[in-house]
Amino acid sequence: MKRMAIIFGSFVLSWIFLAGIQEETPFYIPEKWPKPHYDFTQNPHSKDKFELGRTLFYDPDLSRDSTISCANCHLQYSGFTHIDHSLSHGIDGKIGTRNAPVLINLAWQQFFHWDGGVSSLTKQAINPLTHAKEMDNRLDEVLRRLNQSSFYRNRFYLAFGDSVIETASLLKALASFTVSLVSANSKYDQVKRGESSFTNQEKSGYQLFKKYCASCHQEPLFMKNEFKSNGIALVPALNDYGRMGITNRKEDSLLFKIPTLRNVEFSFPYMHDGRYKHLKEVLNHYGNLHEQQPYFSKELKKLNRVLSSNEQKDLIAFLKTLSDQEFLFNPQFKYPKNERNASFQKN
Repeated sequence: MKRMAIIFGSFVLSWIFLAGIQEETPFYIPEKWPKPHYDFTQNPHSKDKFELGRTLFYDPDLSRDSTISCANCHLQYSGFTHIDHSLSHGIDGKIGTRNAPVLINLAWQQFFHWDGGVSSLTKQAINPLTHAKEMDNRLDEVLRRLNQSSFYRNRFYLAFGDSVIETASLLKALASFTVSLVSANSKYDQVKRGESSFTNQEKSGYQLFKKYCASCHQEPLFMKNEFKSNGIALVPALNDYGRMGITNRKEDSLLFKIPTLRNVEFSFPYMHDGRYKHLKEVLNHYGNLHEQQPYFSKELKKLNRVLSSNEQKDLIAFLKTLSDQEFLFNPQFKYPKNERNASFQKN
């Protein structure tokens, strides 16, 4: 067993794709990680599904005017989010009300979107495909276009045994790609596997993290399937009440999903409205909260002090150990250049 753990640790690039590329291979769970929430029995992995989902993810023809793909708001090198603006941008230059979330370790998440409005990764893609400020298309139109493409009909036949493309197979293909976006080979992971060591500054930052941050950003995923108030008041221009918009419960007002901190070095801007560009700004925000604020989850009380300059540097040094270069630049997740042009064969 120990020998197998070493093999997986040394060749993490390979096991990341076992779920998405080998035929019907069980999803690999990194050592000491919890059981995924995603139900693979409803959508078994295969190489053909993974590659089909990747092509669809990068195809702008899924949007109403064929200009916006999933990848427009979810760039690989930033942890599959956007970094050039605070709020998501969609079709016709329309601006959304939230920062695009990262797409990392989705198999372990129970809720999707900042308000948790979707509880199924497979069904999640419906929202961006049809939202007026994102891809603004109709599912029947997406299916019509795909069924006109000989390329896609052949690919769906290979993946699902049926060349007639329907909503269920479309969503399962996209989920087969996104569920495979597993990040688990950062320096932090290598330290935990005994393959590397923290610097003294990173060790100090890790202790600060465990004292002030770990109650919400739990290891090893550095997230939690819960909703909390992050101390940000309602922005009238956005009128975003978070979780309450889904549940209609007053107690859920201004609660937002706790995001993962993996690859946080590259996933700026931060918070649900993308207001902060730097990690130091986030730390200053949490250090300057006041208990009389109504939008203040109890977990933040322990963080309610301004960290010294050296403490901030130490904590940020640790957060940077969560960066996973193999994940951010893995060629298997990139734009499928050789297949992209073929996807427009409409005959």
